[in-house]
Amino acid sequence: MSSVAFRRLEKSYGSFQIVKGIDLDIADREFVVLVGPSGCGKSTTLRMLAGLEDISGGEILIGEKVVNRLPPRERDIAMVFQDYALYPHKTVFENMAFSLRVRRMPADEIKMRIAQTAEMLGIGQLLERRPGQLSGGQRQRVAMGRAIVRRPAVFLFDEPLSNLDAKLRGQVRGEIKRLHQTIGTTIIYVTHDQVEAMTLADRIVLLRAGEIEQVGTPDEIYNRPASMFVGGFIGSPAMNFCRAHIAGDAIRLDGGASFPVHGAAVGASTALDGREIVLGIRPEHFQIGGDGPSVSGIVQVVEPLGSDTLIHFSSGSATLTARVPPQLRPVPGETMTIGVDPTRIHLFDAASERALH
Repeated sequence: MSSVAFRRLEKSYGSFQIVKGIDLDIADREFVVLVGPSGCGKSTTLRMLAGLEDISGGEILIGEKVVNRLPPRERDIAMVFQDYALYPHKTVFENMAFSLRVRRMPADEIKMRIAQTAEMLGIGQLLERRPGQLSGGQRQRVAMGRAIVRRPAVFLFDEPLSNLDAKLRGQVRGEIKRLHQTIGTTIIYVTHDQVEAMTLADRIVLLRAGEIEQVGTPDEIYNRPASMFVGGFIGSPAMNFCRAHIAGDAIRLDGGASFPVHGAAVGASTALDGREIVLGIRPEHFQIGGDGPSVSGIVQVVEPLGSDTLIHFSSGSATLTARVPPQLRPVPGETMTIGVDPTRIHLFDAASERALH
């Protein structure tokens, strides 16, 4: 079994606490992505799991075995680093074979494992080259191959794509996804990139200041954010936020627009009557045309993207972004009215910033 669990996991440097009592269960063969802004504790958490950082409190379990005091080599994990960490004087074959030779594996077995892995990653023709002769994407595949040949219980990835350009990131991201589908091993992946998190993960763990803000599938995180932080972090462009209040069965924005509370929220509107809230709506959930509620504003910036257009406009005290069809090209300074899908809005408490369900 290669399940992983954190029990009240903590990490402190002196009086400064980086990780603040994380509880998390990761199932065997699951692909879990730890995501969050710089300094939230995600890489520190991964390094504690790998045994590269001592823990300050709590427990780490791999396959139901507490590994707090085990050295890295005894934890049956393999880690792929941001900077590849390849031996520059060794060939690709020698880099991939190194850990197997340390374990005194027979030469024939080493050759077979490397050949199989190289074929899987499309690097068979690179085995006699050295890292300095490879592109960034090729070096990252070699680093992945070095981890795969070990056949560990758990793979750890620490921001492996951050040194690649946009095109290579998309390509290697797809290879990592296919890798998980092929080998079926537990993968724990750290990134600050929400696109990587959404496209790769079975479940996302969103961290904020050393604590878990929300855990869920990509759909759950995107469609039912637990807080304004989650709503603003996941999604590109970010979710729009407007100050508002509940008046009976209507939401009234500070900019003057008003539209009805929809669906399940209607029953709660009486309890929320008069309460200061924040309304959230994603740029892609504005609507062109229709008879529903709308928001008016003055166009500030127009960004044509080919497949669609981003329109940034001011409405009252808020600056909003709408993603609209590519043929819509308003002029900056123009007054624009755009519809709002009332079934896709999110309500948050203005004080706590937590979602109101």
